[in-house]
Amino acid sequence: MLKNTLTTSMILLGLGASSAAIAEQKIAVISSFSILGDLVSEVGQEHVTVTNLVKVDGDAHVFSPTPQDAKAISKAQLVVMNGLQFEGWMPRLIEAANYQGVQVVAADGIDELSSKEAGCGHEQHDHAQHSDEHEQHDHEQHSDEHEHHDDAQHDDEHAHHDHGDIDPHAWHSIKNVKVYVRNIAKGLIQVDPENRLDYQQNAAHYTEELDQLALKLCAQLATIPEAQRKVITPHDAFAYFARDFDVTFLSPQGTSTGSEASAADVAKLIKQIRHDNVNAVFMENIADNRLIEQISRETDAKVGGKLYSDALSSPDQPASTYLKMMQYNVDTIVNALQ
Repeated sequence: MLKNTLTTSMILLGLGASSAAIAEQKIAVISSFSILGDLVSEVGQEHVTVTNLVKVDGDAHVFSPTPQDAKAISKAQLVVMNGLQFEGWMPRLIEAANYQGVQVVAADGIDELSSKEAGCGHEQHDHAQHSDEHEQHDHEQHSDEHEHHDDAQHDDEHAHHDHGDIDPHAWHSIKNVKVYVRNIAKGLIQVDPENRLDYQQNAAHYTEELDQLALKLCAQLATIPEAQRKVITPHDAFAYFARDFDVTFLSPQGTSTGSEASAADVAKLIKQIRHDNVNAVFMENIADNRLIEQISRETDAKVGGKLYSDALSSPDQPASTYLKMMQYNVDTIVNALQ
């Protein structure tokens, strides 16, 4: 009798341990780049394991996936990407991985800016006109065009650099990131409905943090007279930031680091810097900053520091999370322009 009882107890303990192991299994999530990875971690918390394809301080514009990346995607339960043609390499990678799982396009539903609006004078943007343009944007047509993209042509580096008519850097708007968070939460719930409440609560808490940060950053930037809020960066990554915070950004490159600034564009920018008395230029963590250094020498505008545009920093650097990145960028701009 005692032997039977012990056997039964051991079986029950084994079943309990097995159930606990199953319960503790984390959702394998692949994010396209580090900023998205951080947002997934904030919403998923202890329920997720996140792998970023483009690592910290990496440049998604010119990223080239490897067979190991395809293998990682094939094992994922959820894939999260920015969208807006930011990851031109992603559709082929998902196809190569034969991935059939849940995909989240984080930027779905955000207030888009066109790439033509990137550059100087973002604060002059006509929101009513933009809203009309946004409603008229044919997403189905965009999807068809993307699916029928010529693979042979896609192999050319230029295909990685072209973001089309939409500026993809939507994460520099905190209100857009709130949309990202909602989309990520929906994706996690679809994959793991048992932890729905946790994902919803995590998303709500993080959204509160985003709202508090937005108020703080607005107050900081308000200490700089609007006429002095002029920032020079290597490429046009900050149009959404400019729109939300009334800052003018000027850049020699377009919305992709893969584009090249012409001599005429650089000369025009130098002339404008001198005319507008812009006294600070900024480097980026992902960009080739030699052109900015040249512009600094030719205009006597000081290098005001380094901004984090398309990637987070490593943990030992000051922009290792999205919240830290936004705070660090504003601190850097305000300190340089005061």
